[in-house]
Amino acid sequence: MPPHKDIQRWHAPVWGRSLTVAHGGLVYAVAYDPDAAQSMAAQTTNALAFLDDRLAETGSDKSRLLQVTIYLQDMSMKQDMDVVWTEWIGPPENWPQRACMGADIGDNGTTLIEIVAIAAQA
Repeated sequence: MPPHKDIQRWHAPVWGRSLTVAHGGLVYAVAYDPDAAQSMAAQTTNALAFLDDRLAETGSDKSRLLQVTIYLQDMSMKQDMDVVWTEWIGPPENWPQRACMGADIGDNGTTLIEIVAIAAQA
């Protein structure tokens, strides 16, 4: 079956996955720290920079986020993540609907955070 021309996909370096998909004026993105830094604060900073890049390549940005789900390997580190998140997201007009939950992300515990986001395209 030929690819759908109304769906754009930005493939991940891992087979079978896309980092970003755009369709119908919406962007669906996933972000993580590709360097797997040691601390939750560092991984959050790196994952949010990665998300900035994913949104930019689709013509969107953090001010157009609609919904974000953040998965944490260890919920006891949520406060460290929140400090970085609140600095990054900026003023209230940027605030998406957001949920945060604990999950076994895998990778033998080296990946502490994964972010799934939906944003409007510009």
